[in-house]
Amino acid sequence: MKTILEILNDKMEAAFTEAGYDKKYGLVRISNRQDLCEFQCSGAMPAAKEYKTAPIKIAGKIVEILSEDKDFSEVSAVMPGFINLRVDSGMLAGLVCQMRREDKFGLNSPDRVMTIIVDYGGANVAKALHVGHLRPAIIGESIKRISRFMGHKVIGDVHLGDWGLQIGLIITELRRRQPELPYFIEGYSGEFPAEPPFTISDLEELYPFASARSKEDEDYKKEAQEATAELQSGNPAYKAIWQHIVNVSVADLKSNYNKLNVEFDLWKKESDAEPYIPDMVKYLKENGYAVVSDGALVVDISEDGDKKELPPCLIVKSNGATLYATTDLATIVERMKLFHPDLMIYITDKRQELHFTQVFRTARKSKLIHEDTECLFIGHGTMNGKDGKPFKTRDGGLLRLETLIEQINGEVYRKMKIRDFTEEEGKRIAEQVGLAAIKYGDLSNQPAKDYVFDLERFASFEGNTGPYLLYTVVRIKSLLNKYRASGGVPDGEMALQPPQDKSEREIYLMLLRFTEVIETAFTEKAPNRICVFMYELADAFNRFYHDHSILGERDEKKKISYLGLIQIIKDVLETCLDLLGLEVPGKM
Repeated sequence: MKTILEILNDKMEAAFTEAGYDKKYGLVRISNRQDLCEFQCSGAMPAAKEYKTAPIKIAGKIVEILSEDKDFSEVSAVMPGFINLRVDSGMLAGLVCQMRREDKFGLNSPDRVMTIIVDYGGANVAKALHVGHLRPAIIGESIKRISRFMGHKVIGDVHLGDWGLQIGLIITELRRRQPELPYFIEGYSGEFPAEPPFTISDLEELYPFASARSKEDEDYKKEAQEATAELQSGNPAYKAIWQHIVNVSVADLKSNYNKLNVEFDLWKKESDAEPYIPDMVKYLKENGYAVVSDGALVVDISEDGDKKELPPCLIVKSNGATLYATTDLATIVERMKLFHPDLMIYITDKRQELHFTQVFRTARKSKLIHEDTECLFIGHGTMNGKDGKPFKTRDGGLLRLETLIEQINGEVYRKMKIRDFTEEEGKRIAEQVGLAAIKYGDLSNQPAKDYVFDLERFASFEGNTGPYLLYTVVRIKSLLNKYRASGGVPDGEMALQPPQDKSEREIYLMLLRFTEVIETAFTEKAPNRICVFMYELADAFNRFYHDHSILGERDEKKKISYLGLIQIIKDVLETCLDLLGLEVPGKM
C-alpha cells in the first residue's frame, strides 16, 4: 500500500511534468505549520533557478493543475513559491479504510528479505543482571521485533560471557572452600556429579569475593589465571564446573530476561567461538592480514581518510592469550558459516565503539565477511540517576535489575486505584504497567543518548509515559466492549465516514503515518521514533474522546464510524506496543 506522502508525491510530480518542469521538484513533505496547511511542496524555488522564472509563477501553474484534482480540498500558492495542500476528507477516509483491510496496516514487504543477527544481551555467567544490562536488552529486543515486523528473517543472540577470568576465579575460590569435591581430587576418574555444588546465590557471592581478592593477592590472581588456562585447554574437571556455572546462570538469566519480556533465539556463548579460533588465527597469519608486533599478533585497521590514528586490533597477546576481539571475530566466522547474515547488529555501551571498529574493520579487511555483509554497532548511552551520574544504589554499587523492577512495580501499585481489583490482580497489573514504565521510559530516548531515570515520572499515568499509553488502550477497549455488550454491529462492519472536524481529521492524518514511522524506525534502528508516534496518536485520541460523546452519539452512522476509528487506533497502538515488547493489561 502506498503511503499518503507517496500518493501526493506522484500527483505533484505529474503536475510538474505537465507544467513543463522536471518532476524531481515535486517533493511533498508534511507541513510544520499545520495551522496553515497539512502538506507542502517547496520545489518551485529550486526550479526557478533552472528555468529562470519567478518561483511564485511556477507554483501558480502547479496549483492550477492540481485544483482540478478532487483529492485536494485546498491547493494554494504562497510567496515566495510554496505550494500548500490540504487533502479531501473522503480521500482520508478511503485510505484509512484500506489501511484497516491491509496486512500490517499496509506496510509493504521489503524488496530484499535480509537475514539479520541482533547481538543484544552480553550478560556474563555467574553474575546478577544489573541496571547496566537494561538498555541493550530492551533496545535490542525492540530492534529485533521491528526488523521482524518489516518482513526480515531475524535471529536474536544473547552472546553470554562465559570463557574468561571470572570462571577461573570461581574455580579457584571453590577449590579453597570445598577441596573435598571430586573436581579437585587428584587422579579422580569417576563421573562428576550431575547436580551443581552451588546455587545462583552462591555464585553471586563467590565471584565478587574472588574478584576482590585477586586485586590484592597476586598469587591468588595467578592461580585463577592458571585455572582459566586449564579450563580453556580442556581440563575435564574444570569443564564440568564451567558447565554447572553455565546451566545455573542461564536458568537465572532466562527468568530475569523473561520479566523484561525479552527473548533470545540463540543462547550462544563466548566459548562457542573457541573451536573457530585456531583456524582463524592461522588464516589471518598465512594470508598476511595479521603480523607480529612486540611478540603479539595484530591487524592494522587504519584506512585512508581516518581523522585520527586508530590502534591495531590485537588478536593474540605476546603470552599466547586470546582476547575479546579474538572471540568476537571467531563468533563472526561462526555466524557466517551457520547463518550467512546480510546484517549483524551489535548493541552495547557506546564506550565500546573503538573495540567494534577494530573488530569490524578486521573482519572486512581479512574477508571474514562477504563484501555485501554489513556490521552495525549501536552504542547506547547510560541510565543515570537524578544527580546525572550512572544509576547506582545508595552505597554506590550497581543496582540489581530485579530490584529496579520491584521498585517501579511498587510505585505503580501505589498509584493505581486498586479498589476494583483483588490484591493478586492489582499486583499482576502493576507488573505489566511497571514494565511499560521502565521500557517506555528508556525507549522513548534516542539509543545513543544518556537519560535520567525518574521513578516517579516514569510511573505516572499522565504525560508521555508507558502507563499513559497502556491506559489509553484500556480506555478504548472499555468503550468497544460496552458497545459490543449492547449488541452493536460487528467490528468488521464499522464503516468509516469522512472526518467532520479538526480532532477527528487529525487522527486520520496521524494513522496514515504509521508505515512511514515503522520504516524510519527500522532504517534508523530507532525505537524512539515509534514512541513519539504512539504518544502523539494517544494524545490525539484523548482529545477526540473529550470532544465527542462516542457511545452517546445519536447519529448511528456517525457513532459506528467513531467506533471503527477508535478500533483501528487501538489496533495500531497495540501493534506499536508489541514492537516495544509491551503487553496491555485487561483493565487498569
